[in-house]
Amino acid sequence: MLKEFKEFVSRGNVLDLAVGVIIGGAFTSIVKSLVNYLINPLIGLFIGGIDFSDWVLKVAGATFKFGSFINAVINFLIIAFVVFILVKLVNKFLPKKEEQEDDEAEAIENSEIYLKEIRDALVNNPELLSNLKNKEDSTK
Repeated sequence: MLKEFKEFVSRGNVLDLAVGVIIGGAFTSIVKSLVNYLINPLIGLFIGGIDFSDWVLKVAGATFKFGSFINAVINFLIIAFVVFILVKLVNKFLPKKEEQEDDEAEAIENSEIYLKEIRDALVNNPELLSNLKNKEDSTK
């Protein structure tokens, strides 16, 4: 079991995922800083200096910090937008899916051509076909 776990952990996908999680954690703190210290004050300028994090609603002794929720939504939207931009940039450098599919289709067409040529050669040369059958019978 330990050996299997070691193989699992040493796979590239697990290591890539670990690196992604670590970088994602660091990136989250950058985005939170961007939102809290740059974007929220900027939005506050346009709406009269209001800080969302101070917005609360108290009902029957319960405190609802919906301003913090607004900050979380802004954080999410910024992170989603940045990830969207990054994916678009990465996709620019990767080959398009259509090109890959065309290459695969061409490879299939080529293999079909080769198989047809082999078939035709066997049909046109009965001696070759009988030699193949004899070899097949001798291996049984």
